[in-house]
Amino acid sequence: MGNAGSAYARFQRALATGNLNLIRAAAAELPRVDLADALAVCMAIRDAEPQRFERAALRWLARYAVERAASVADVRAAADAFAAMLRHPDDALVTLRRLI
Repeated sequence: MGNAGSAYARFQRALATGNLNLIRAAAAELPRVDLADALAVCMAIRDAEPQRFERAALRWLARYAVERAASVADVRAAADAFAAMLRHPDDALVTLRRLI
């Protein structure tokens, strides 16, 4: 796989740890973090730094809207899922994964 494959493998291992310092360092080695992986980063932020979760969610929503050319209804569904994340995290995550 070369350097990109090993960098992505390090990123995946970092995500599995939930350690944001490792996640950020590994993500910095990648040329791009796709939306699914960015969602996993948002979940790590939610768990480790909840005060930063809303900002991370907003960045993810902006990327989603632009990269997927999402409809207003899809962006609203994604925003509602993020808003419900603290009450119903499993359902919210299923919704977000379905949208991407």
